[in-house]
Amino acid sequence: MKLLVLGGTGGTGRHVVRQALDAGHDVTMLARDRAKVGVQHERLRVVDGDVKNTATLGDAMRGQDAVVSAIGRGQSFKSEHLIAESAPAIIAAMRANGVRRLIFMSALGVGETFRDSPLPLKIFIRTLLRGIYADKIIGDRMVRDSGLDWTIVQPAVLTDKPLTKSYRAGEHLPLSGLASISRADTAHFIVDRINDRSTFGKTLIVAN
Repeated sequence: MKLLVLGGTGGTGRHVVRQALDAGHDVTMLARDRAKVGVQHERLRVVDGDVKNTATLGDAMRGQDAVVSAIGRGQSFKSEHLIAESAPAIIAAMRANGVRRLIFMSALGVGETFRDSPLPLKIFIRTLLRGIYADKIIGDRMVRDSGLDWTIVQPAVLTDKPLTKSYRAGEHLPLSGLASISRADTAHFIVDRINDRSTFGKTLIVAN
């Protein structure tokens, strides 16, 4: 497939790009800083720009079969309204270019999955991560209302552990403590589900 990866220079996005290329997909990245791309490949196209720039986003979107959004604020506790401002731009560009498939990375505890979250994570969500999660709630809601063939992926606490391909996924998962999953395994789940119609219109938790 022809796949546009947004947030491809981030912690999880880098794994999505590499694994998508390994799986045989043609990958386009939208990058503000080419120095952070970190990979070269004959099937990788890099478009300079920001997701909030409608012209560059439209250029990157043309001809794509699917979009993966791995956009996030990394280790920051300040949202700067990144998701709330990015989601409508992504949805509009997809509609304008006839692209229907969207995998949108969120986080465990956003929206209804708050009830599935272990107590330690709930405490963080209500305190240090309150602004980040408020922003993500807005983005998730926009995606659900988009009319696209969307899947929202909500990973548990992300780690830099290696790829195992051994994880659990579902709309509801029994979790305890600070449930986690590696960025590499999260990327594996995303790439593996790009063509999976059974995930359309679902919010899926992933955790080791």
